[in-house]
Amino acid sequence: MNPYPDIFSIRSQKEFEKIALKVFRHQFENNKVYQNFSLLLKKDKSNVKTITDIPFLPIQFFKSHEIISSTNPIQETFTSSGTTGSITSKHLVTDITLYKQSFRNAFSQFYGNIEDYVILALLPSYLERESSSLIYMVNDLIEGSNHPESGFYLNNYDELIQKLIKLDSSGQNVLLIGVTYALLDMIEKQSFQLKNTIVMETGGMKGKRKEIIREELHTLLCNGFGVPSIHSEYGMTELLSQAYSLGNGIFECPPWMSVLIRDTEDALTYVDNGKTGGINVIDLSNINSCSFIATQDLGKKYPNHSFEVLGRFDSSDIRGCNLMVI
Repeated sequence: MNPYPDIFSIRSQKEFEKIALKVFRHQFENNKVYQNFSLLLKKDKSNVKTITDIPFLPIQFFKSHEIISSTNPIQETFTSSGTTGSITSKHLVTDITLYKQSFRNAFSQFYGNIEDYVILALLPSYLERESSSLIYMVNDLIEGSNHPESGFYLNNYDELIQKLIKLDSSGQNVLLIGVTYALLDMIEKQSFQLKNTIVMETGGMKGKRKEIIREELHTLLCNGFGVPSIHSEYGMTELLSQAYSLGNGIFECPPWMSVLIRDTEDALTYVDNGKTGGINVIDLSNINSCSFIATQDLGKKYPNHSFEVLGRFDSSDIRGCNLMVI
């Protein structure tokens, strides 16, 4: 069970920081891997007083260790896509209701009532493997929409194109959520002038196309779908929360999630707003694994707590973390 059930009712930065420090203490005590990592950095419960004192576990640890802060049985194991032959990340989830609460509450916060939408999911590379946290989330949203037209599409583009045109022209609100390369494939087959559809890309070419910068990608998609902006989702296997962008590649977090930008030369210091650095994520719904993760993504943070993803920190394997390599 979640020892801090109040994470989904956070209303202020002060409240967020107070709970984050509680979560740090809980994970320091209950997660041996995280405790050993913290002690290597000479951090423990006695000298972590603020959020910026908290050690952030490098995301690579999810490939080599079991990152868990609970003794409860594992209910789900989510794995990353990875390239052929590469080691994938594993996220051991002992309380799947936390994940459901997190993505349902976040969706509601950014988009309103799920029942107002038909959800069309074009996620072939995710559907073709098991244990994708994105598929788990989208499947739940499809069920929550309670609409017979909602569903997944693998490679049946023609059927999806006809359905999208029909739904959109009838005035039905539609959320088309797709992996980047598949959305590009779709607009090469058909150009649209959509009036009632939100197009959301989940990032990643999955080796199917050359990576392109976000501005170019979003221009292509806006023109192809006939929409004013492209929405995006920033999530990953190792998290139980997502940030959303309603356009222009600027992401916002739900109240129980936050990002800090670390210095690229010194991982233990932080850079000012507007400066580029490595993205550290605090995800308080990750109470049973690790809530403090140093990703391999580069980004910038802005004064209102929104942030931008600029690419990868290095040339490591590109995964579905919503990034376009520059």
